[in-house]
Parts: sequence; C-alpha cells; structure tokens
Amino acid sequence: MREIFNAEGVFVKYAEKKVQLENGDELTHRIEEPTELWWKLKEALKGKKVRVVVYEVEE
Repeated sequence: MREIFNAEGVFVKYAEKKVQLENGDELTHRIEEPTELWWKLKEALKGKKVRVVVYEVEE
C-alpha cells in the first residue's frame, strides 16, 4: 500500500437552522456543503481501490 492523499481540515460543512411554522410547529433545516477538501479527496481516489481511515483532529 502507498499513500495517495494526506490532508487535514473540515470535510463537509454542516449547519442546522430551526424555523417556526405558521401553525406553531418547528422545522429543522439541515445543510451539508462539501468543502474543497472533499473535492480534492474525490479526485485523488477516483477509480482506485482504497482503504479509508479517518482520525478526528483535536482542536
């Protein structure tokens, strides 16, 4: 096995927004937005058989 990609950062931006409806109910909008890291990884892995290991980085 050889390393083909090594990067650190936020993979997907995630946000939630709560909205109050006219009838009093509450609705949660969830938004997931791929970052530049997502696209770089996608291009690096395209067409390859890989093993993916993910570590959470301490802030």
